[in-house]
Amino acid sequence: MPIPVSSDPSARASRLLALEPPRERSAPAGHAHGAPEPVVHRYPIPTDRIDPDAARVVRRLVRHGFDAYLVGGGVRDLLLDRRPKDFDIATSARPHQVRALFRNCRVIGRRFRLAHILFAAGKVIEVATFRRDPGAEALAEESREIAPEEARLQRRGEAVDLLIRNDNVFGEPHEDAVRRDFTINGLFYDIGRGEVLDYVGGMDDLERRVVRTIGDPDVRFREDPVRILRAIKFAARLDFGIEPELYDAMVAHRGELEKAARPRLLEEVLRLLRGGASHRSFWICWETGMLGVFLPELSVFLDDDPPEASLVWKRLQALDRRIADGDAPADAVMLCALVLGPIEEALEGARDVAEAFDDDASATLERLAVPRRMRDRMKQIVAALPRLRRGRGGALARRDFYDDAMALWSLDAEARGQTAEPPRVALAPVDDASPQGPSDEPPRFGRRGRRRRPQGT
Repeated sequence: MPIPVSSDPSARASRLLALEPPRERSAPAGHAHGAPEPVVHRYPIPTDRIDPDAARVVRRLVRHGFDAYLVGGGVRDLLLDRRPKDFDIATSARPHQVRALFRNCRVIGRRFRLAHILFAAGKVIEVATFRRDPGAEALAEESREIAPEEARLQRRGEAVDLLIRNDNVFGEPHEDAVRRDFTINGLFYDIGRGEVLDYVGGMDDLERRVVRTIGDPDVRFREDPVRILRAIKFAARLDFGIEPELYDAMVAHRGELEKAARPRLLEEVLRLLRGGASHRSFWICWETGMLGVFLPELSVFLDDDPPEASLVWKRLQALDRRIADGDAPADAVMLCALVLGPIEEALEGARDVAEAFDDDASATLERLAVPRRMRDRMKQIVAALPRLRRGRGGALARRDFYDDAMALWSLDAEARGQTAEPPRVALAPVDDASPQGPSDEPPRFGRRGRRRRPQGT
């Protein structure tokens, strides 16, 4: 049974029960002889639910003799009656062949070559060539040879490094499916035939509403530790359970997150916050001990269980409601809502908030490689929060960070059960500002310069 980490399953997946029985399918053009055949489900998706530009890209590729399918999260969301965030395409065409077919195409990436088809209003359709594990057979053979040695190293607290560093080897559709991370993301949709191609058992897992890796979760997490956070994201956002073997591997390999590139770690944390299920996501991170790896200050703050710790969860719930209403705040505001508790604890009693922020509160942000601009914005809105709580906005309304500061104040006020109405701000004309009068200007956000030593001393 999958480990439940969320509320009761939605009835949306019930449509999956009405699928026609799987049937055999003739091999597509270019299909390797002897390659495994997919389980095919007849599931025509209404054309108005598929992005017309994505459909146009697929049809042009097919018309020129290539295999091309919708893949990944877009297919998953269509099958769950959700609105896909984007539509990705997998094809047998090489990147340079895609570029030859589309004038509005650019090829990007080194480790992973992708074709981006550019459309109006900044829309991008991502087209990837079918890939395979760059060393699947060699790795399997090596694993058999080093198993005794690996056991010895693990007893000494060491491990064989399986981290993927090269992933640009082209392959067949079945090889592309099995190199993906989770079964629910390994489905292909054939627009022309209205069929779902399933090489990995993803349709069964969608029906069961469970997150499961393709292959051994221990190996998949050691190849890419960020997959641990992706598993949490899907379980929380889709309201799915977690397969027991996967859950055990997440706990066992949580320390592998320390090997992940910090910018990637930050991006996954922001995705957890942006996804509309941040409360559930970070609860799973805390429950499994994951939070103690990438945000130890927040984990300790929650473990100590001060009265303020409950505000962390309430702020995240308020954030989820904002996102559900289509009113997502800036990334700096969302990150502040998450770590505000330990940051304010570190700043308590500080006379210079900006200097204390740099000295005592920046370790958390450095661990996630938060960019300087975002860090400065967080410092500004955290410094402004006490004045907004007292209803003394004053000249803050003329500052460029005011809207972000108000967004954080609103989340915090809702978490505290206070009115969500903005405080009254008395705006005085800039020309009438008196330097002798009381000022509501926020503190300066640079370090104080050294005092000049008096001459002759």
